[in-house]
Amino acid sequence: MTITEANYIKRLPIGTYKTQHRGGKGIMTAKITPKTGNLVSAHITSDEEESIIAISSKGQVIKTELKSISVLGRATQGVRIMRMDSGDKVASIVLV
Repeated sequence: MTITEANYIKRLPIGTYKTQHRGGKGIMTAKITPKTGNLVSAHITSDEEESIIAISSKGQVIKTELKSISVLGRATQGVRIMRMDSGDKVASIVLV
């Protein structure tokens, strides 16, 4: 699961990542643009985690179920999980 500063979040199946060998140049996990902002967090989730809590830099908090987040491809932006004021960015997320 990944989330960007502008609140774009997505889940990815772990199988979409191929293994790299010596000389590998990395694997793109999110499309970073001025619209999406930088990557804030990336987590490998398990069946034990049921929800996430996202906190913005201005103190807005949202709790949502992990199952409600769309499973998308690596090169996509993702979907928004909360509406934020202009200039506000996602500061942190916690898996619960």
